[in-house]
Amino acid sequence: MSINNDIINSLTVELKRGTLVLLVLSQLNTSEYGYSLVQKLEENNTPIEAGTLYPLLRRLEKQKLLKSQWDTSESRPRKFYIISDEGKLVYEELKKEWRRISKALEEMIKEDNRDEINR
Repeated sequence: MSINNDIINSLTVELKRGTLVLLVLSQLNTSEYGYSLVQKLEENNTPIEAGTLYPLLRRLEKQKLLKSQWDTSESRPRKFYIISDEGKLVYEELKKEWRRISKALEEMIKEDNRDEINR
């Protein structure tokens, strides 16, 4: 049986989409502007498209999970984002949930592997 790469790619994108908020919040303990955040995430092997990141940053700011400030001291103005106090609380809760889900999933995968070995 062959793998349908289109399905795998689609499901992988869906899986990653569910982790983006957690990834972004985890990187905003210090002020970052959009492009620097793209680079930071890429360096950590979690690439994100600018077209995905910028709307997410605006949504998180609207939800009051991020604060932003324009820096106009350079020739090119940049909007810097940092996690808000409310964002820190949400981030801590999301981390707990991520760990719970990861642990449960890891257990299921281990169990699945044991079943395969016993066949």
